[in-house]
Amino acid sequence: MFFKKVIFFALILSFISSTAATDTLQPQRTGNSCLDPKMVFIPAGKFIMGSDEKEKEFAYNLDGGTTRKYGWYDIEVKKTFYLEEYCIDQTLVTNDEYLKFVKETTHRFPFISPGNYQKQGFLVHPYKEVRPFLWSDKGYPKGLGKHPVVLVSIDDASKYCKWKGSTFKKDFRLPTEEEWEKAARGTNGRYFPWGNQWNPARLNSWKGGPYFTTEIDKYPGGKSPYGLLDAAGNVFEWTTSTFPNRKHVVKSCSWDDSPGICRPAARHGRPSQSRHILIGFRCSAKI
Repeated sequence: MFFKKVIFFALILSFISSTAATDTLQPQRTGNSCLDPKMVFIPAGKFIMGSDEKEKEFAYNLDGGTTRKYGWYDIEVKKTFYLEEYCIDQTLVTNDEYLKFVKETTHRFPFISPGNYQKQGFLVHPYKEVRPFLWSDKGYPKGLGKHPVVLVSIDDASKYCKWKGSTFKKDFRLPTEEEWEKAARGTNGRYFPWGNQWNPARLNSWKGGPYFTTEIDKYPGGKSPYGLLDAAGNVFEWTTSTFPNRKHVVKSCSWDDSPGICRPAARHGRPSQSRHILIGFRCSAKI
């Protein structure tokens, strides 16, 4: 009888102790805590950013040596980074969505003249390949409504995010490099949004075609741990982060890029005024 009483009181004390401990914890968010249901919630916490020598070597080998001579991935630094919670668009901003912004605000539509295109430099694509993406005062090219909007500068993209946020009475903006990378790869430093193995069927890139932009929901198999689509492939994405030379960091890769560039750790810069067929964006917001 004595031992039964001891066990009973021990269980009571254990319950009280565990309940008290639970009461000191911060409540956990459940479901989508974002005002915009088209955004995904990214919880606060640490994540692995950048890459180590093993990942860089993997990427260079995956490219068949074409990027090694330029040392493209040498600037990646592996580190652990902490972020507060935030929300980010699940998909890239589409031509359909951007058209609503243009109509309501009379902001300039996505376009660049041959002369201004030449001035930009980094002309991998001749202007004739730009033409299929050019808007007119009638709107975007036929059939591209669900494709990501391109030919937008940092200013264009930022103003769209601000406009979108105004409908929710919330400050929306472009993501930082850190926010984008965590949303794209999760916390454990995986090489690609889906894992550590390259699979051209999971994204729109040079290895798999179709050598043009695609609809923003075409590759569900390539989603990130948080559910981001096109976190690799389709088009590069603007961020608010900058290099010392003041170029803005663009993340992801485009339909015209090799596998190593399509890792969330990869990074390079473009001038803020650039308007290119390979660069689009998505918005983010603090909770």
